[in-house]
Amino acid sequence: MIGPSSDAAELIAHLETLRSEENVAGMARFGIVTGGALGISNPDIRAVARLAKKDHLRAMQLWRSDIREARLLALCTAEPKRLTTEEARNWADDFNSWEIVDCAADLFVEARLDELISDFAADEREFIRRTAFAMISGAAVHRKMESDATLLAWMPLIEAHAGDPRNFVRKAVNWALRSIGKRNLACHAPALALAKILAESPDKTARWIGKDTVRELAGEKLLARLR
Repeated sequence: MIGPSSDAAELIAHLETLRSEENVAGMARFGIVTGGALGISNPDIRAVARLAKKDHLRAMQLWRSDIREARLLALCTAEPKRLTTEEARNWADDFNSWEIVDCAADLFVEARLDELISDFAADEREFIRRTAFAMISGAAVHRKMESDATLLAWMPLIEAHAGDPRNFVRKAVNWALRSIGKRNLACHAPALALAKILAESPDKTARWIGKDTVRELAGEKLLARLR
């Protein structure tokens, strides 16, 4: 039986027993990189994480395994207060799939590693740049007590990278802008204003992000909820 005292090797051996080749084939259809994948669903990984509990050193060992599910388990069992910017950068160097990125972004936001956002946005690698905007979105949604000024200070990054046509980046940029705009009325107006500017852009990616966000933010139902 796995538990808090289980080491990385024992947890990996347990994950191996949950392998599903059928799920691996299904993951590929969602654009998930399946090299080193066992085909275990995220809810099942979270169930293992609840049994294993947090252990930062063990999370580092799990990450080094190169197994997709072990890395997701590492992200679920790392200790945010102990996570350093150097560790986060090292993990980011290995990012190769959107769902790893999005899980890591939540951890980085919880660890308050905000200084990485501008660095990650400036990185030309697709999945590292995605991390920046997934972090912005995560902060907008989960940090209820964060000042609006912190979030609005990231808007120039959204504008600067709205023309990146790569699928996993443009979706994350779109997600970040929409998340800021849906946070409250104070954030809604500047986000909608930027979306309208992007909607008129000569760049087709920026135009798509702008139009999609305008459609999302201009709805009466959302405005009624924010008021």
